[in-house]
Amino acid sequence: MARIKPQALLQQSKKKKGPARISVITIILYSLIVVVTVFFLYATYRHWSQRSRTQIEYRQSVFKGDTDNSFVDLKKSDLPGYAILDTAKGSITVELFKDNFPEVVDQFLDLCHKGHFNGMLFRHVIKHYVIQAGDSDKLEAAEDWTLKGKHYSQLDTSLKHEAFMLGTSKKKHDNGAFELFITTAPIPDLNEKLIVFGKVVKGEDIVQEIEEVDTDEHYRPKSSIAIRSVTLKQSV
Repeated sequence: MARIKPQALLQQSKKKKGPARISVITIILYSLIVVVTVFFLYATYRHWSQRSRTQIEYRQSVFKGDTDNSFVDLKKSDLPGYAILDTAKGSITVELFKDNFPEVVDQFLDLCHKGHFNGMLFRHVIKHYVIQAGDSDKLEAAEDWTLKGKHYSQLDTSLKHEAFMLGTSKKKHDNGAFELFITTAPIPDLNEKLIVFGKVVKGEDIVQEIEEVDTDEHYRPKSSIAIRSVTLKQSV
């Protein structure tokens, strides 16, 4: 077997190619690809994490709102919806408009709990118009009704203008001066004078019996008629 001379081996080794070098441009290109990929992954992560956080906050706010509304509805449902006025003539049952005038109803209920209406007299009885119970001897809200005739019954009436509506004067009720008015006929300008917060649902005959009592020239009953007590109920 022929021997290869050392010089020939040296020449062959020189002829062999060395490892290929990576150019600078290639390195920069790969680096850019890596940076863009990382940035894309990071942006995607931020997007989905922010979206999840927003959804959680929205669900919490909705849950809180539903809870608050449920609490308010529950509170309203717990309030008595009816008041029974026990008078010397008999009992008058009134449905309270809790949703329409909650502040007035709350004040009325609070005064009932304090016994404010116990022993309160019907101060004025105006036939075909209204009976008024209160601590004041003044007509005030009902004063000019006494100057008008029975033509009221021929005028337009709406729900709150019907007979047997319960209301109170629109003046500020200082020192608990909360008057009660029960209409005995349709009154078109009722809302201009009173805040209507209830309606008689039982005992209309008792209201009419009180309306028929004898009065003096100032529409004051000649014989005392009082509200002896008020009983609150959620249903009747």
